[in-house]
Amino acid sequence: MSQPVVARAGEALAHDLERLCPGGVFADVSLADISRWRIGGTADLLVRPRSTEQLAALRGYIAARGLASVVIGATSNLLFADEGLRAIAIQIGSDFASLSIRGEEIVADPGVWVPGLVRASMSAGLTGIEHACGIPGTLGGLVCMNGGSQRRGIGERVVAVESVASDGTIHTRTAEACGFAYRRSVFQGNDEVITRTTLRLEPAGDKAACRRAILAILTDRRRKFPQKLPNCGSVFVSNPAMYAEFGPPGAIIEKLGFKGRRVGGALVSPQHANFIVNTGTARAEEVRELIVTIKNAVFETTGYAMEIEARFITPDGAILSPDALPLAGAPVA
Repeated sequence: MSQPVVARAGEALAHDLERLCPGGVFADVSLADISRWRIGGTADLLVRPRSTEQLAALRGYIAARGLASVVIGATSNLLFADEGLRAIAIQIGSDFASLSIRGEEIVADPGVWVPGLVRASMSAGLTGIEHACGIPGTLGGLVCMNGGSQRRGIGERVVAVESVASDGTIHTRTAEACGFAYRRSVFQGNDEVITRTTLRLEPAGDKAACRRAILAILTDRRRKFPQKLPNCGSVFVSNPAMYAEFGPPGAIIEKLGFKGRRVGGALVSPQHANFIVNTGTARAEEVRELIVTIKNAVFETTGYAMEIEARFITPDGAILSPDALPLAGAPVA
């Protein structure tokens, strides 16, 4: 059985982790400081590997000792518990972000910042991923979620993906084996961490046209989406069937009167109802209360149970839908 409170292992554990990931081990990290939602308690230990080899050794070590851990990236769709995190947090970020372009192929590490990837492809005279230019996250998370915008996904351009399993073994899959579908991939359920992605793009006949397309997307996002207050992006996933019958989640939520609804420091954005922003003092439980209330109201009105794009990280490192656990203070059914 895993040990949720890794701090009990004390200095010996921290020493071992430092040996596996030199210079990448941090204690008592404020999750609110690293969260794009600016919400969360304190993480006992956070480790930032810099390579596939370091990550593989780290995951193998953790698995062999039955320790609890959770892998995070840029946190753009994560809600951390107010109580913090007792499991080991493994963060894939800017220390693990090399990128190379050869002809029409891009090979990139998971910590590559997505807007930077799009700019690099444009500078190299390549096209095909402009739709992702405004997504504030890293490539690993984007591939895992088959993310994108304009109802497109990065999986359209994937050739192969390397990943590390929970036991430290390294795997490589073709795009077909990744099971890409709308906002879906096999990586959402197999506990593997993406460590390298190969993309194949196309020559841009007109670099200026690509630049104009990117600027148009960014301008549209600035107009539609909240930029100034911390948020995780879209809270609910667009369901094609619900979209056809009732419209996108934001429109439905707005029609039900939730735009501007507040619980404590958490606010349904007055700019776009599918965003929940932190006005400065929001707690995870307040965000979860808004999410649950909105989901229930939409279901009662439309018959569709909206899928929640944001993920809730519990203190023991479980990654759950924000409505998977009872709210604090709520009666248990």
